[in-house]
Amino acid sequence: QVQLLESGGGSVQPGGSLRLSCAVVGYSSSVPCMGWFRQAPGKEREGVASINDWSPINYAEAVRGRFTISQDVAKNTLYLQMNSLKPEDTAMYYCAATYRDCSGGNLVRRSYDYWGQGTQVTVSS
Repeated sequence: QVQLLESGGGSVQPGGSLRLSCAVVGYSSSVPCMGWFRQAPGKEREGVASINDWSPINYAEAVRGRFTISQDVAKNTLYLQMNSLKPEDTAMYYCAATYRDCSGGNLVRRSYDYWGQGTQVTVSS
């Protein structure tokens, strides 16, 4: 069974940075589609960024230019570098993965089959 192990969340001031990590455990092959989602209280879970084998890296408009998704294929680890953080970025952040073709919607929740436990990111003064 694939397990996603997240780390890196925390509390920072506006303008600060955090780097989230997601280690994929339990499968010998690299995951072709992975992404980061976030969910704030009272809001729907939304796609933040995705990287996959079929399409260009995709970012939500709200984070474009500030967040960077990357992966170490050899280590089967996904990263999200978050810079210039804003209070609006406060949310539970989830790592997601699927071995299915996600080219049709890689920032869509239903495209993913595996989810991390979530790591809290809080941006406040």
